[in-house]
Amino acid sequence: MTKTTVSLQAINDVKDFVNIVMRYEFDIDLVSGRYAVDAKSIMGIFSLDLSKPIELNAHTDEAEDSLKEAFLKEISKYIVK
Repeated sequence: MTKTTVSLQAINDVKDFVNIVMRYEFDIDLVSGRYAVDAKSIMGIFSLDLSKPIELNAHTDEAEDSLKEAFLKEISKYIVK
C-alpha cells in the first residue's frame, strides 16, 4: 500500500483528481479523520472536510510499481510536501 497526503482546495481540483484516479485499476481511498471514502467518488470526496489535507491510501502491490510511480507523478500537484 502507498500512503501520501493530498490537498484538494477547489471544485476543479476534485474533478481533475477524480479523472486521474479513474484511470487506475487499483483501489484508492481518501481518509479524513474517521471517514474513509473511495477516491473515485466525487460525491464521497465532497463529503470530506476539504479545508485540511487528506490522507490517500493506494492499495497497490509490488507487481504494480510502475503504475504506482505513474499515478504518483500524475497527482503530484495535489500531494502535500
